[in-house]
Amino acid sequence: MTIFQAAEPTGPTNTSSSRDESGAEESSGEEVAGADNPREPEPTTEALAQQARQAVEALARLSDPAAFSELLRLSALVGESLGVSARSLADGGSWAHVAEVAGVTRQAAWSRWRSGAL
Repeated sequence: MTIFQAAEPTGPTNTSSSRDESGAEESSGEEVAGADNPREPEPTTEALAQQARQAVEALARLSDPAAFSELLRLSALVGESLGVSARSLADGGSWAHVAEVAGVTRQAAWSRWRSGAL
């Protein structure tokens, strides 16, 4: 599972690891909830969504071509992830349920997110 860390609007993000001169990762001691830490509960859907929104909003505020490029990559990732999530939801329920959540018809949901959709 990927955990997003929101960037501070006025500076860079803190990372949980760094590389030493040999290229090996060193931990900074920070632990991410649910990530290889059995003492911490898995983050909630709401918490993950809030972190993602904060990260996207922070990137959008930057006047940096690299930030814009990252937003384009994230946009593509979100599109692909919608399909994965829709198919997972349909597998656990039905395309009618996917359609209800998305606010579209069942046929529109199936057409947009079925496996192999263009």
